[in-house]
Amino acid sequence: MFDHLREDWRTYDRQLSRQGLWVMAVYRFGRWRYNIRQRWLRLPFSFLYKFLQKAMEILTGIELPCEVTLGRRFRIDHFGGIVISGDATFGDDCIIRNGVTVGLRYTGQRGAPIIGNRVDIGAGAKILGTIHIGDDVAIGANAVVLQDVPANCVAVGIPARILSRKNREVEPSDEAQIAKNAGPASEVLV
Repeated sequence: MFDHLREDWRTYDRQLSRQGLWVMAVYRFGRWRYNIRQRWLRLPFSFLYKFLQKAMEILTGIELPCEVTLGRRFRIDHFGGIVISGDATFGDDCIIRNGVTVGLRYTGQRGAPIIGNRVDIGAGAKILGTIHIGDDVAIGANAVVLQDVPANCVAVGIPARILSRKNREVEPSDEAQIAKNAGPASEVLV
């Protein structure tokens, strides 16, 4: 836990005033408590985590449950209105901004997005459903992503159109070629 907290401290430029850092500290504490094997010993830590998590949600507007799988150097650039499903998975060096939702597409249906490495998610973006986002992807502000996004692409619009980095729309037949050249989005599993 302390190694992760030190890395988070560096990720947030050693600024204690960053709300994302507060949320990450509570997230790391929540993950750490699962290392306590005896339930009766873990119980007070679980109570403290639930209290701290709710306090962070109220203070920052960021819902980041400890069940989320985060890669290294996860960064919340702006706070407020961020909701992340406990089933979501993020790779390394991901950045999210205010108003982002990463989660379930339908109520009562399990499965959340798997997001690759170095993914930049713009303000207000919604990434929903059991989809894969490849490495080095940019999700535009207010985009609604409901389908897989191959590596090295940009997703913009409602619903999101997938563009290659050369600013042309990716046709369904092109997606296979991009995935072949850049590595399939299905290999993004963290």
